[in-house]
Amino acid sequence: MARLSLFDRRRRRVRTALKARASGKPRLSVHRSGRHIYAQVIDDAAGKTLAAASTLDKEFKGKTAATTAGAAAVGKTLAERAKKAGVSRVVFDRGGFLFHGRVKALAEAAREGGLEF
Repeated sequence: MARLSLFDRRRRRVRTALKARASGKPRLSVHRSGRHIYAQVIDDAAGKTLAAASTLDKEFKGKTAATTAGAAAVGKTLAERAKKAGVSRVVFDRGGFLFHGRVKALAEAAREGGLEF
């Protein structure tokens, strides 16, 4: 079996800890790349995405990129969409990324938008 990278090991460790304390709440999952940031609220029990937002959405196209301001805008939009879907409490899944910079900006904007985690 192939060895996992440090990033993959950290991602598994974070996800395992989340599942232990999620208690049925949806998961706010974040992925960031060099150019964009993506976030979605996932119901793991049903296996469905309840709300999603990224810098690739039409409303952000050309305006924001992979910056903390772009991440904050995505977080605020995601919170609005999650509220429409009837979700107010989530667990935050940073997905192996450090809680710093863009990931932190997205989380804080989602909290300001009304999500609790």
